[in-house]
Amino acid sequence: MNSIRTRVGRVLAYLEASGTDVLAMQEIKCKPDQFPYAPFEEAGYQITMHGLNQWNGVAFASKIPAEDIEIGFTGMPGFGPETKEEARAIAATFDGVRLWSLYVPNGRTLDDPHYAYKLEWLDRLASITAESLENDPSTPLALMGDFNIAPLDTDVWDINFFAGSTHVSAAERQAFEAFEQIGLQDVVRKLIPEGYTYWDYQQLRFPRNEGMRIDFILGSDSFAEKVTAAKIERDERKGEGPSDHVPVVVEIS
Repeated sequence: MNSIRTRVGRVLAYLEASGTDVLAMQEIKCKPDQFPYAPFEEAGYQITMHGLNQWNGVAFASKIPAEDIEIGFTGMPGFGPETKEEARAIAATFDGVRLWSLYVPNGRTLDDPHYAYKLEWLDRLASITAESLENDPSTPLALMGDFNIAPLDTDVWDINFFAGSTHVSAAERQAFEAFEQIGLQDVVRKLIPEGYTYWDYQQLRFPRNEGMRIDFILGSDSFAEKVTAAKIERDERKGEGPSDHVPVVVEIS
């Protein structure tokens, strides 16, 4: 998203054109009193959000009422001298479907404390998700958002460019694979094997199609069996004032 306040027009135009029922947003970069609620409400969407400052932030815009809202997850690690929790996770149930909007820490560099934080954050998320699946396997569940990991070499434009960098390290990929091991699956890749979801603003990355696939919808078996179609909305990277990420969409029955 890279700031909902500067891209509210783009988001609303997309919602109107697509008829999306539930949109998970990340990196909204605002506190609750700064969110532009009115235009969403006028368009028929309610907002469920979690933001603490001008960084991070996650939210849902939905036509369906949000129930059983959960801010963060049990044992979610924090970062910094005071290890404060960041606004990176929110969950809600929409018509019986449990959804998480997630903004996984970036990692920065392999020797940065943020990298260790990222791995710890993912490990705890996998653990709490495994418990949820074990306790309630019948409820359709999906983890959605910016995972800041490219699981396959083909998920970046040039794997050699990323040598020694985050997003493609063995530890990050193992952390991603852990979600498959506990019973989630990438419900988009089986329908769209190739395609990027993110292009940096710098160095003409988008015109050159130098992108990354780092945004995912990981669903439980009961969620996956409901999926009837998927899209990566590449054209949303075009035009005036786009986000550097594009919507990743599934339709469910």
